[in-house]
Amino acid sequence: METVSAVLSELKTKGSEQTRKIFAKHGAPESMFGVKVADMKVIAKKIKGNQELALELYDCGNSDAMYLAGMVADGSQMSKKQLDQWAKDASWSMIAEYTVPGVTCENDSARDIAMKWIKSKTETVAAAGWCTYSGILATRNDDDIDFAEVEALLDKIESEITEAKNRVRYTMNGFVISVGGYVKALNKRAKLTAKKIGVVNCDVGETACKVPLASEYILKIEKSGKLGKKRKTIKC
Repeated sequence: METVSAVLSELKTKGSEQTRKIFAKHGAPESMFGVKVADMKVIAKKIKGNQELALELYDCGNSDAMYLAGMVADGSQMSKKQLDQWAKDASWSMIAEYTVPGVTCENDSARDIAMKWIKSKTETVAAAGWCTYSGILATRNDDDIDFAEVEALLDKIESEITEAKNRVRYTMNGFVISVGGYVKALNKRAKLTAKKIGVVNCDVGETACKVPLASEYILKIEKSGKLGKKRKTIKC
């Protein structure tokens, strides 16, 4: 299974109308088969290490193939230009906020890229930027994190979140949680921001999903004993 057509054929057999309907409620485009992530992981193992195939899968525009591409691709091997294109082509929130940040966080230039995207006027690109920086906080040692820059981003959230675009608001809120949960030294600062922004209202489509209250979520992390514990990857 070393060609795009072969992978697409297998994805198609794994797709279901029920999954398509679920993803559609979350804003997914019609160009998808509706494959469960668990089934994608099985396929990903078969093509692991095939960087060129991963890039071709993303370029084909099928949402399932794009998500699978993120599982297989090695972000450390991708150029800034390639990552910019992935962010630009992200078709919906699952790709922009999971797939793209997942590979970008593996790149040495992740921080510069995240800061660039955060400033974008394109909703999906800006959301990818916030999620990428959240991923940096989750996976990098605190010694490699610019605390002053993170605090400046918290200030930005406090002043701009109310007027920000829908998914940008959602990912800004997630950034506050990431700061509070993954960076011990900035935990108190994040909690102050969480208190200031309070309840963040976002349109989550025809779903039962809720925007987590940052202050409560950070407290939950503290109580679980996971404060400051880093992850190997944010890919899922």
